[in-house]
Amino acid sequence: MEGGFKSGFVALIGRPNCGKSTLLNKLLQQDIALVSHKANATRKKMNLIVPFRDKNGVQSQIIFVDTPGLHHQEKLLNQFMLKEAMKAIADCDLCVFMAGIHDKTQYYEEFLSLTQKPHILILSKIDTASQEEILKKIQSYQPYANRFLSLLPISTQKSINLKELLEEVSTHLPLSPPYFDTEILTDENLKYIYKEAIRESVFNNLSDEIPYESDVKIEKFIESDHLNKVFAKIFVEKESQKSMVIGKNAQTIKRIGKQAREKLEILSEKKVFLQLNVFVQKSWSKERAKLKNFGYDFED
Repeated sequence: MEGGFKSGFVALIGRPNCGKSTLLNKLLQQDIALVSHKANATRKKMNLIVPFRDKNGVQSQIIFVDTPGLHHQEKLLNQFMLKEAMKAIADCDLCVFMAGIHDKTQYYEEFLSLTQKPHILILSKIDTASQEEILKKIQSYQPYANRFLSLLPISTQKSINLKELLEEVSTHLPLSPPYFDTEILTDENLKYIYKEAIRESVFNNLSDEIPYESDVKIEKFIESDHLNKVFAKIFVEKESQKSMVIGKNAQTIKRIGKQAREKLEILSEKKVFLQLNVFVQKSWSKERAKLKNFGYDFED
């Protein structure tokens, strides 16, 4: 390709709930990645594709890999999530480690203990800190300066230094033709994106342990020119959780469905019929065979 072309996989890494998915949606200019104010919402890695042309006119296909937050818990599902993050680190060309401006350096130190992968360090949410606090935090990372390629303070909310982030990432990508069609934003199929949108609505409308002990399966998906029909099941682990998901007079499930359907219509740019039903699958998140049935396969 004239002028060269760069393409590569970039794992976005950080602690749970540090804003990785929000940043990627901002870079994509479309809400594809699951976002929740609750920690550990992202369970599987997902490729999100950002096209970019640098200041010298060189085009890049930056394939960001959204990952579960780095954390250590004994639960089987959490072990799978850590495995997904570690797999993304191992397979990528470059890492971007995302640390909140108010975070302790401890999270970054834990990341350094896991890998020698070349990486860029970004300090997020700088719009919530004073200039003095930002400079002080940057200084606290200087003892690790020989480990990161560069350090960049950013704000997703205020769009501060996001173009500079893409510029820096593209600098470190290898010369390569694009891995994917240059018109797509993700290589995931629409069915999976719909599932995640419904799961996001579950996270946003329910509290306590229910979101963490629930999952979604798309049982039937009928696509046409003007209407997509989606028949989905929400699974929980206990009968009491099923009652809470449905809610009094089915108000909760209606609210979940309405919010999910509105997002599905934005994603597909057409009308969506969504039917949700709730089922109990006891201990689905605690047994390997059941986890595999939900797509969380430890053998991959």
